Amino acid sequence: MSKGTEGLELSAATMRAMGYGVVDRLVDRIVGLDEQPAWRGATREEMRSRLDGLGQELGVPLEDGLVGAGGDSPEGFEALLDLLAEQVTPYRGNVDHPRFFAFVPSCPTWPGILGELMAAGLNAFQGTWLESAGPSALELEVLGWFRAWLEYPPESAGLLMSGGSAANLTALVTAREDRLGADWRDGVIYASEETHSSVFRAARILGFHADRIRTVPHDRGFRLRPAALAEAVAEDRSRGLRPFLVVANGGATSTGAVDPLPALTELAREENLWLHVDAAYGGFAILTDRGRTALTGIGDADSVTLDPHKWLYQPFEAGCLMVRDGRKLEDAFHILPDYLQDTEVSRGSVPDDTEVNFADRGLQLTRSWRALKVWLTVRYWGIARIRAAIDRCIDLAERAEARIRESDTLELLTPAALGIVCFKGPGGEEADVRRVQRLSDSGVGMISSTRVRGEYALRLCILGHRSGWEDVVAVIERLERPIDR
Repeated sequence: MSKGTEGLELSAATMRAMGYGVVDRLVDRIVGLDEQPAWRGATREEMRSRLDGLGQELGVPLEDGLVGAGGDSPEGFEALLDLLAEQVTPYRGNVDHPRFFAFVPSCPTWPGILGELMAAGLNAFQGTWLESAGPSALELEVLGWFRAWLEYPPESAGLLMSGGSAANLTALVTAREDRLGADWRDGVIYASEETHSSVFRAARILGFHADRIRTVPHDRGFRLRPAALAEAVAEDRSRGLRPFLVVANGGATSTGAVDPLPALTELAREENLWLHVDAAYGGFAILTDRGRTALTGIGDADSVTLDPHKWLYQPFEAGCLMVRDGRKLEDAFHILPDYLQDTEVSRGSVPDDTEVNFADRGLQLTRSWRALKVWLTVRYWGIARIRAAIDRCIDLAERAEARIRESDTLELLTPAALGIVCFKGPGGEEADVRRVQRLSDSGVGMISSTRVRGEYALRLCILGHRSGWEDVVAVIERLERPIDR
């Protein structure tokens, strides 16, 4: 039986035609983003109806409104792309839109997108050095950049993963293994009221009950209070518990606040606590002067979470964990079953000086080649261009703060911090809820909300390299309109 007639291979000409078609659509989308809505939603019922219609066009049997297992007959690739473009892909947030300021935008550049495409086409298995010496060496180079930016020592190590949630979970496992060992039930974790939910989820996954996770108050600048942390640690020790981990913010998701890292480092060392900095949001601002000042002391932390799919302008997914003593990361995760004995590597005096099995540093054995898109982006643009893009976002947030202060309608709630500004409009929470929805429905832009000291807040998050001052003004002016119009 010929592969060409009954197998799953395609001719070179067919593959090229399909690939060119996809690239053309992606380029058309990106260059036309300004004319597209920042967000377009649909209810579950609306999407069920659309997918029902899509399935009927394909001749796919459906049950309970869900897409079935697929039809027996092949379909034309262009026709499938047309159906997706009509019925599926329009219904989402364009998170790389110049006026998408909701949640945390992600605005990848073209070299990173092509890197993702290349990584999928090369299909490298990057769990072991044996199967991916080249890709693993490239990841070590990228991690070396991050090490230098954080001013971490040579013995530090890390790995790329799906995002901040996976990185925070990996950090908690490493801290628990290092500070508590097998008997960990009396361990206590400390976090700010501003700490990202992924930290609390990670603690739950690891089996820590709610009474082993202490939420420490913050100051008026939304920064964890070292004195309050010291009091909580002393209280827990007096109860016979074992404090072992404090999680600090390197750019809180709600407000952009950075905890007082030098003071927390000093306290952590006095109390033998592992200090983890969740810098998934703000970490790469360290490439700028203002960001480095805000993140002073981050290089002294035991571990740091970073998210290249935020301010390093990568497509989803791209997260990272860096650990100051890389051996502790490998000690926490290294397992060598018999069926992987061929992949074993020697361990040198410095983790990254020898061959590395990245499966020994985290949850995944099978790993995609995430480093390629980061490497291509940084090498193509250069750090100066990336730094300028981050600086421009910080500038825009500071200008937005000034514009909101001058507004007759809006009231500032938090000053600009690493691209985030929080504020409110007149009429209370109900009116602001309507403002958020009205803006989204208009397609002009999108923001999201949070709570500041318990009060409903409009939150503007400026992270995309495509955003300009005219985009920020367009969104603010929409929010200033009377709510009944």
